[in-house]
Amino acid sequence: MNEERFSQACQKIVCHNRERNKIGTLGEKTLHAVLKNYFEPDETKQEIRVGTYYADIFDGEAIIEIQTRQFNKLREKLSIFLKEYPVTIVYPVPGQKRLYWLDQETGELSEGRLSPKKGTPYEICAELYKIKNYLRNPNLHFHILVLELDEYRFLNGWSKDKKRGSSRCDRIPKRIISELCIATREDYKKLLPEKLPERFGSKELAKTAHISRRLSQITLNILLETTIIQRVGKNGNAWIYQREDKLSST
Repeated sequence: MNEERFSQACQKIVCHNRERNKIGTLGEKTLHAVLKNYFEPDETKQEIRVGTYYADIFDGEAIIEIQTRQFNKLREKLSIFLKEYPVTIVYPVPGQKRLYWLDQETGELSEGRLSPKKGTPYEICAELYKIKNYLRNPNLHFHILVLELDEYRFLNGWSKDKKRGSSRCDRIPKRIISELCIATREDYKKLLPEKLPERFGSKELAKTAHISRRLSQITLNILLETTIIQRVGKNGNAWIYQREDKLSST
């Protein structure tokens, strides 16, 4: 984590007009642009063609892709990139966000309101599921950034207050709260809380990690795919798991 460099990247993108005539930058959202400049300030290494695709960052030896969602759209790129280079997918998570609402008819912008929702690194697991077939590739790495940010949304939803079903306008990052890097198979163990019982199911993981039961189930699916955990039985219809490195001691 480099707070000074992150602040510089924010100032560069937010406080100055960006060029919009380069491949990959037309319509580029602020969050994506800031992270790209944070990880690689040298613009000559951004939006580089590698084979038939463009990489967000390529320094000649490794590739970095900034992906805020829809990892499924990376499948074709990964099938090409991973054959030749290490690839790191940067995934931002809103750990704390302030919401602003923009009325497109009047141009009025609401005062900011702190959202009660707090994101965690576990949210990447829902995206990892979409590229599960690539997770055992030693060239594939992940860098999860939990951020404080401002989110701007249009008042164009279907509910009476026009907020439900609204579309997002932009997200402006403010600072990095924390980060989690997954560079090796062993790093997936970071998704297992220390207070987790020796044998556990999705219910125990959800409670210990403070995540939803659904996200807990997806996380266990990812950890099973990467062989960090193994199934050791059932409790009714629910699978029971144990850490792979604990199996030999039982």
